[in-house]
Amino acid sequence: MPPTESPDPAHAGFLGAGVQFLALPEPRARRADTARTPDRRYAGPGRPRPIPDPPETVVGTPGRIRAMTHTVLIAEDDRAIRDSLSRALQLEGYRVSTAADGAQTLAVLSEQRPDLLVLDVMMPGPDGLEVCRRLRADGDRTPVLMLTARVEVPDRIAGLDAGADDYLVKPFDVDELFARLRALLRRNPPGPVADVLTVADLRVEPHARRAWRAGRELELSRTEFDLLELLARHAGAVLDQATVYEQIWGYDFGPGSKNLAVFIGYLRRKLDRPGLTPLIHTVRGVGYTLRES
Repeated sequence: MPPTESPDPAHAGFLGAGVQFLALPEPRARRADTARTPDRRYAGPGRPRPIPDPPETVVGTPGRIRAMTHTVLIAEDDRAIRDSLSRALQLEGYRVSTAADGAQTLAVLSEQRPDLLVLDVMMPGPDGLEVCRRLRADGDRTPVLMLTARVEVPDRIAGLDAGADDYLVKPFDVDELFARLRALLRRNPPGPVADVLTVADLRVEPHARRAWRAGRELELSRTEFDLLELLARHAGAVLDQATVYEQIWGYDFGPGSKNLAVFIGYLRRKLDRPGLTPLIHTVRGVGYTLRES
């Protein structure tokens, strides 16, 4: 089908650099239970087509648990692309953190160790090639998938010689990116690491029973720490009250009990200090979740 210059935005897929559009057929009506299925066609440079926010996951409700087994750091200066990729990867079950430039990428990597790094070549100061060189010079073997609009063979060679494990040219289909990430994980399975849980600026070390928020250690009671660890292990998911009662106290106090709400209040006062972004959120009628926003 030939490109058209003035498509109806409702029925057009952006192909990337060069501002070309491809007319798409009229969408068929979808069943109600597939209404949240994301548009998986990724735009590349420019504005991607929107991908819906990932639905909340309720732990404790059969059939709705999605395991988040791998972490991905997205280093991309284009906010629209960064946010779109973040939502798409979360929908695939990945834990995602983001960085908007080279300096921020290096800062995140100094505090976290993701399983995969999706790295844009043309980020500002330092660019993706220099970030990759520094990682490899420091002995960091985190698998790196480079993204770029540069299509010439010498550009690809430069990326691979800088230490990248794979190279994906924009525009691309998001399913191809998923496949390449899976291949990187097969070739570079994450090794055993200390059991450390991180959510935003929260760090929890279960083996030492210690926790820090924004660099400041938290003084927690036994129950408060157990509750924080449980929330951190399921960060981003909604824990229903019955599940929390069973995990922390060993039995369900029943729907009329206020014990959990009391301990959540204690924990909030210590964790969500004034000036910090709240991490503990109440999902009315369901339970609680630990997430950055």
